[in-house]
Amino acid sequence: MEIFFIYKRKKNQPYYTNRHSCFLLQYHLVLVTKYRKPVLTGPVKDMVYRLIHEVFDDRDLNILEINGEPDHIHILYESDPFTSPGELVNVLKSKTSRYTRKEYGDTLLKKYYWKPVF
Repeated sequence: MEIFFIYKRKKNQPYYTNRHSCFLLQYHLVLVTKYRKPVLTGPVKDMVYRLIHEVFDDRDLNILEINGEPDHIHILYESDPFTSPGELVNVLKSKTSRYTRKEYGDTLLKKYYWKPVF
């Protein structure tokens, strides 16, 4: 059984409301590559950003801003009260690492990582 929650912003209000609550949860998340290696460039960066957007779209979370450097990514996002930041980080790191290692593990990442890490 799935439960769907509908959140709306009232006009000229910064917070979300539903039938019994109002909230505005904004998080600043920083994801760092293993050993701070500068691997987030070119097609690797494009793939990681695309995967991050997919995860946020699947969970109906709003990315306010996303940017970074070759060794880390900053994400500013709005969340609902039911999404744990720890669970979200676990999903993001697992999905981006798994897909990126599968696609670029033997080519672009081989220079930086000798083990299956990202």
